Amino acid sequence: MDRTAQLITPSAARSIAYDPPGSSHSLHVRAARVLEDNWTGVSTVPSRGLYPHQWSWDSAFIAIGLRHLSPLRAQTELESLLAAQWGDGRVPHIVFNPSVPLDAYFPSPDFWRSSTAGRTAGAPRTVQTSGIVQPPVHALAVWLVHRADPGLSRARGFLARMYPRLAAWHRYLLHRRDLGGGGLASVVHPWEQGMDNSPAWDLPLSRVTPAPARSFRRADLDHGAAEDRPTDLDYGRYVRLATDYRDAGYADGGGEFAVEDPAFNALLIASEHALARIADELGAPGTARHARAERLTAALVERLWDPASGMFLCRDLRGSAQDRRGALIPERGVSGLIPLLLPGLPRDIVTAVVRTASGPHFGLGTTTRLLPSYDLLGEAFDPHRYWRGPAWFNTAWLLERGLRTQGEHRRADALREPALELAETTDFAEYVDPYTGEACGATGFSWTAALALDLLHSDTTVTADMGLKGGNRR
Repeated sequence: MDRTAQLITPSAARSIAYDPPGSSHSLHVRAARVLEDNWTGVSTVPSRGLYPHQWSWDSAFIAIGLRHLSPLRAQTELESLLAAQWGDGRVPHIVFNPSVPLDAYFPSPDFWRSSTAGRTAGAPRTVQTSGIVQPPVHALAVWLVHRADPGLSRARGFLARMYPRLAAWHRYLLHRRDLGGGGLASVVHPWEQGMDNSPAWDLPLSRVTPAPARSFRRADLDHGAAEDRPTDLDYGRYVRLATDYRDAGYADGGGEFAVEDPAFNALLIASEHALARIADELGAPGTARHARAERLTAALVERLWDPASGMFLCRDLRGSAQDRRGALIPERGVSGLIPLLLPGLPRDIVTAVVRTASGPHFGLGTTTRLLPSYDLLGEAFDPHRYWRGPAWFNTAWLLERGLRTQGEHRRADALREPALELAETTDFAEYVDPYTGEACGATGFSWTAALALDLLHSDTTVTADMGLKGGNRR
């Protein structure tokens, strides 16, 4: 029996395991093969060529899919990531594999210098990481992985070991990253939000002097078409922000870029609900965490909801010298739809967000095959260039789950069905043209395979399983 067959064959000892579909050409088997091919022994790379290390939110999404194949390996995925957590609580966005050559990816470990530049912040000495973070999907992933096989999880003490690390991670975001003073976490680099070159960043990035082109070499262009990737100007600004952050010892609050993002904060809130469920499972009251999640939801509405746009927008904290609150950025990105995940969202806001997702700006169930990452009517829309228009499978998964949380099952089906179809027909592409479904970026992409597995096997009633609590406020 080969390793993929071992991965998809259910254990007789665990009734929770899913029986693989009969066809050797099924989506289930093909997705399992992608995850097996990208497995390093302790974690899963997003893609062998373009992304040869471990990425933070990728690993969370990958674990959510792996739970349907091997709950043990899903636990290992998350354990290996959180083992690289810094002393101040941050979970770095990359954990570097020392066996990968330095020139295979940029910025490489010698750029970040985590063990030296991050010493004051408690960077680990024995593993090299980046110094920035990514969206906090981790508590949600830990909870879902536990639910896949509670017996195995309890036997291994999985939740007991993960809980203090997750609590420290949330504490870092809620205290060190509340740069606007309104209770929400801020990102200090576009890479932290995960949607790297979104048009929402154009205005705040325009104030950043780019690093000289000769000061870095873009390894990403060895694996992807230049017209699909961020521009050299964007990259120069990314490098400048990362360099300044590193040279400041990874201290928060002093950089030129500080943005409150709706998706980043919605995922923090969803994970706070999940962390409350984890606390309950461990015999500690989770009431305070649910209450904190509700307060954060109110702050999200108060600071980022824009009635005129019918969705949530990003707030640029460096964007207005006259207003310490900063200014909302008038760009409609998919990030502003992801708060649908939150069960405490007021009903009128849910109605407006669903209307926006289904209307001409995003075309859910009408003009697009899969929901675009940016406004179809926006001046910066490009159906192929990274996060400036293409459709991504992780945002499709988040919105599918969010629509089900809000009882919008028909619209959730309008995301689930094309996501499964396109995952298979594009060989699990990194992202696709939202109109045609044409594959863009890397193929054999891990979170595409993992989240296709989850959509294939997950129940369509998601609120309890996601660790969320409560209904919509009227």
